[in-house]
Amino acid sequence: MKRILLCGAMGHMGREVAHYANEYGFEIAAGIDFCTAEDTGFPLYAGFTSFIREEADIIIDFSRPAALPGLLEYALAHKLPCVLASTGYGPAEEKLISEAAKQIPIFVSANMSVGVYVLKKLIREAKQLMPHADIEIIEKHHRQKEDSPSGTAIALLKALAEEDTRIVYGRNGLDTKRRAGEIGVHSVRGGTLNGEHEVDFLMDNEVISITHSAQNRGIFASGALRAALFLLSQEAGIYGMDDLMNSLNGQA
Repeated sequence: MKRILLCGAMGHMGREVAHYANEYGFEIAAGIDFCTAEDTGFPLYAGFTSFIREEADIIIDFSRPAALPGLLEYALAHKLPCVLASTGYGPAEEKLISEAAKQIPIFVSANMSVGVYVLKKLIREAKQLMPHADIEIIEKHHRQKEDSPSGTAIALLKALAEEDTRIVYGRNGLDTKRRAGEIGVHSVRGGTLNGEHEVDFLMDNEVISITHSAQNRGIFASGALRAALFLLSQEAGIYGMDDLMNSLNGQA
């Protein structure tokens, strides 16, 4: 079996990856998490500086952007491919990833779901068919999610936005009349929602809504493990869901 170094091992998604790992031919070599008191069935460390005796073949990261510098430093030192599934990366983190990808293969996706990949394809086509529609993106997540809007909502926005698009994050005040070239992005936080994303195309007298709802977190863990299998055979560079799906569908 191939061995995973799991960053964010005690979070919701880290636990899901550990649960499904064997189904994809992996075992967890060790975990990284600030919470190290629990019995996980594998070694658990508070950080990369306190690591590591165990050997690993790949890193899967479901932690936070703050962990990225140490993660990439370790990955580069040991030539480990990385599946980066955290959200909230900014320009500084993106630059670190770009530099590291010159030496190791890195898979980056804010959402590992096949359904969200399909959603992005559908909304691109919908925009081509309805170029004059008003567009609004609405994302809903559980009460504990820290970043807003979600990484998936940002990815959907990037799939739709043009160079002159005006992005409106929420609407409040006395002058919220819609202007030409806008895309609205709205966030909802509450309950135990695993993630819902809706893109509305609003026209005169009719609305088309395209929605993805995650029924459980296992879909994201399975996606990350598929990405890990894919990445093990790749050369240095940055990869994403397009590359994974093309591989799964037998496309060059």
